[in-house]
Amino acid sequence: MRKTLTTLSAAALAFTMAMPAQAQDQAQDQSQDQTADQAQGQTQSMDLDTVVATVNGEDITLGHMLMVRATLPEQYQQLGDEALWDGILDQLVRQAALAQDENAVETKRVTLSIDNERRALLAGEVVKAVAEDAVTDEAVQEAYEADYTGEDMGKEFNASHILVETEEEAQALVEELNGGADFAELAREKSTGPSGPNGGELGWFSAGMMVEPFQEAVEALEDGAVSEPVQTQFGWHVIKLNETRAKEAPTLDEVRGEIEMSLQQQAVEKYIDETLASAEVTRMDKSEADVSALSNMQLLED
Repeated sequence: MRKTLTTLSAAALAFTMAMPAQAQDQAQDQSQDQTADQAQGQTQSMDLDTVVATVNGEDITLGHMLMVRATLPEQYQQLGDEALWDGILDQLVRQAALAQDENAVETKRVTLSIDNERRALLAGEVVKAVAEDAVTDEAVQEAYEADYTGEDMGKEFNASHILVETEEEAQALVEELNGGADFAELAREKSTGPSGPNGGELGWFSAGMMVEPFQEAVEALEDGAVSEPVQTQFGWHVIKLNETRAKEAPTLDEVRGEIEMSLQQQAVEKYIDETLASAEVTRMDKSEADVSALSNMQLLED
């Protein structure tokens, strides 16, 4: 019974947010000829506390509408403000009316949900503040210099290969190449790999980008040299190392996002560890707990 009621409730709210096609069309067809001065004359200045509706004396504010807008599914986020206004306000008005109904009892389920939601939102505000404070120009520059400046970034390899099914085929190719055959022509003629039509060229890659036997064979070659047959899960390869170069460090702009994310993650983890270290925390010993109670959803209904 509870599942049915929950489904009906969700369906009702989803229906509320289903914008009438007419409302969407009106929003899209809104005249673009109205001047900014005229528009200002037809609207009032609004802030979070601006009351947009009341239900039996209970205020619904612009702030409440903004919180609903912020959590809408992606398909609704694409709609314009004109189309969304009535749907969001209707949802809040209906919720307020139902919440004031004599059947709207604050059950244990409701109380616990509010507790969890409040806890999660407050924790989220702390995480947001810590993460924002962690990213400064100085911190980003320092992290960039520590990770990318003056360090050996390793090598990059430019190689070509010919892929065949058997070791015998690969060995025959090696003998042809030792006899002066052109590698690219053999690749176009013999290779079963997707790079075959391109002469077997794989372009530039660095350590860890190829499967291990292939990578090891490449790193053991001198520029211009051809390998003996190398087996991987894809088949047998004959590899030519065309060129090797030192890997260049990326620019700061190229890795800024990665650095900022790392700084934020480190700062948040450190802050959480420090907060927990100073908090008085007690936990029930799991050996004393009936862990099967975690699946007993009936407790929420009692």
